[in-house]
This record gives sequence, structure tokens and C-alpha cells, in this order.
Amino acid sequence: MRILYDGMIYELQAAGGINRYFAKVINHLPPDFVPTLLVKQTRPLNFPEHINLTVKTLGRMRLPRVSYRLSLYLSKFEDYYVRRAARSRRFDLAHPTYYTLLTGRDVRDYRCPVVLTVHDMIHEIFSRQMDPTGREADAKRKAIAAADAVICVSQNTKKDLLERHAIPENKVRVIYQASDLNESLAHGDEHAPARPYFIYVGSRSSYKNFDALLRAFAKIAPARDDLSLCVVGSPFREDERKLIAALRLGGRVGHLGYANDSHLAKLYRCSLALVYPSLYEGFGIPPLEAMACGTLAVVANTSSLPEVVGDAGVLFDPRREDELADALLAIVDGRILAELLLAKGYEVHGIIRRASTFNTSRIDHLYADPHINGVRLFLHYGDIADSTNLIKLLYRVKPEEIYHLAAQSHVRVSFDIPEYTGDVTGLSAIRILEAVRE
Repeated sequence: MRILYDGMIYELQAAGGINRYFAKVINHLPPDFVPTLLVKQTRPLNFPEHINLTVKTLGRMRLPRVSYRLSLYLSKFEDYYVRRAARSRRFDLAHPTYYTLLTGRDVRDYRCPVVLTVHDMIHEIFSRQMDPTGREADAKRKAIAAADAVICVSQNTKKDLLERHAIPENKVRVIYQASDLNESLAHGDEHAPARPYFIYVGSRSSYKNFDALLRAFAKIAPARDDLSLCVVGSPFREDERKLIAALRLGGRVGHLGYANDSHLAKLYRCSLALVYPSLYEGFGIPPLEAMACGTLAVVANTSSLPEVVGDAGVLFDPRREDELADALLAIVDGRILAELLLAKGYEVHGIIRRASTFNTSRIDHLYADPHINGVRLFLHYGDIADSTNLIKLLYRVKPEEIYHLAAQSHVRVSFDIPEYTGDVTGLSAIRILEAVRE
């Protein structure tokens, strides 16, 4: 099958979810398919590879330093040739990467069947911020009407689409995205921050709600002076730098730039959790990638995100910064983690060291006599440094999930007693895994 991809998205994004989507679609085409990609420039990240891929580059023949007239003639000839080829019947299918085309033509001008992927309804739902003139939404409307088939990346996007566009439902099909990232890619030599960190991945447009994440992180930062927030994506804007400074987060929020697949997988794996506070997503690939790399996803409970993470993520209301702050603190504070798990209907078991007093002051609002019917929080004497104790405890409780939060409360203390700190935070993870295996 011969498929034409108009690569407008590679003009619009240096890196991002949509050009990543099309790179993976083309990469995984059967080996006997023949894809053609029309672009104005290639990109170092998320650019497709396929054994039969042909890349046609608009503007490649321009030679202004040799001769302006020759350059003009060649560019017109080239553009005419490419546009004519795009409109010819030589392709079995066209799958444009965006709603407008590099050729300047309309989607309806294709002379072959057209399939269109609709990722979200951002321009319609956030029109004032994202599309004040309505031009993008109008181009999308025309492209959707002209397409022979429409792919939506989630049930939520399909619902939003059918609410706003009068097209037959049988023209629309939901095909979920998948992640090529996994833990096997996450053990390379790429840099990852040494201290504990949350990670944010992707663009930071207004609806992504990144400012709310900064404010929520500022609320919990004093609780752990070694905690940081790392950002993967475009450089910080001036307003973001000012907000980081105003929240006194200098040195606590780091920018890591763009990352290739193996580096991103490592950054996911080494993080405490991915935080994704977006007000709206058509799908939301970073949470899926994070979970595939063994990382907890803390995501907004809006649009498609609950559909993507299911019961595997921690959900919060993205318009309540205090709720986001609590969700983040839960990752590093067992008390709040217990609250979240109990609220989700879990039976929760915790370990308390026999050397300490049976102090439940921090969880008095949760703890009750375990002999009372209906109690779902149980505390057991034990020690994370005692393998035999862990094996017995896991055999008795038979947990479905295990959260290892043992650590020193203060960074200074960890330097005062480094061997014990390494035993508790490092070797204890091995003891838990051995206990699970037993």
C-alpha cells in the first residue's frame, strides 16, 4: 500500500505528542507498505524511519547564494511537482498529520481515500487561549468533513468530536495509542538527577496547567529539602522563570531540555512520579509512557486521563492546588499515602519499628483498634532491615501492592549515618524483593 503523509506537524512541533504519534505509526507499518512523507525540514527527534520511506522536502532546491532567479525557478518547479504528485492518483491512501497541508491545498483535494487522526478538541474547548480567530477550528472542521474515516485516540475525544461535528458515528473509530518506551530502555548512560525528583514531560501551554504544578510543588518543597521538580521539553519562558523565582524555587526546578527515547525512559524510571496536571487531554501519552517504565503517574481527573491510567494512577482535581500538593506529598509521606489508599477502598498495612514507641499521632484520624469490625488500617511491628521479619509479614498479609517509603527524614541525618541510610533506603528494597520471591 502506498500512503502519503503531509508532514505539517513537523513544521509546528520540534518535538511533541503528535509528531511522536506519526513517527511511531510510520515506523510500524508493514515492511511491504510504501510511505511517502512531505516535509519542509527534518527533525532530530521523533522523525520516522521505515525501510521504504521516501521523504520529499519542499524548498530543498532553493539556491539563493548561486542565483536568485535560478533559485526562484527551481523552487517553483519543485513545489509544482510535489503538489501535483500529492494530488495524483499514485497513492492508495492519504493520512495528513494536521488539518492544514504544507502544499496549501485542502484535504478534500486529495484524489485517494483520506484518513484523519483527531487528537483532541483543544482549539474548540480553549478557543480564547488557543484559537482566538477560529482559524484552526475552521480548518479542522473542513478536514473532518472531507475525510473518509476519522481516528480518535480515546473514547473521550470521540465523545467531544461527535458533540461538535455533525458526522456519522460509524465514520469514527477509536484506536488507543501505545508506548514504545519501557524499562528495558531505561538503564543507559544518560544523565538523571541524583536527588529525588518529580518529573513533568511535554508542552506547557496554558491548558496544561503547569503554573498550578509549580505552586503545588512550592507548598510541599519545605517538607523535603532534597526534593526537586524536573521538566522535559521546551526552555522556560520568561513568565515561568519569574514565577519560579517568586515561589523561591530556584535550584529546586530544573530544565532538562528534550530527550530521546532511552534518556526519557531513564528519567521516568528514576523519578518519584510523573506529574500531569493538564486541564484537558485528547489522550495523554506521558502518563502511559511513565507507567510502562515502572513509574507512578499522578494525573488530573479530567477528560481522557482517567481512561488512560485506569486504577494504576493517582488522580486529583487539577483546579485544586491543595489536592495536587497532597497527592505529591503522599509520594514521600506515608500518612497521606495511607489516606489516599484508604479513600480508594484499600486495606492498608504499615510497619512500625519495635524500637520506637507505638506512636500514631500523625494518623490518629485514620487509626482504630484493629479488633473492631470494618477497620482497614493495620500496623505491624517490624523492621525494614530484617529480612526474616519481612518474609513472615508478607506471607501473612499477602499484599497486592507494596510501597517502600523508608528513608531518613532529613538530608543532614543521612550524611551523619551514611551506612545505615544506605542500608535502609537501598538494601531494604532488595530485601523486599527477596521477601516477595520467597
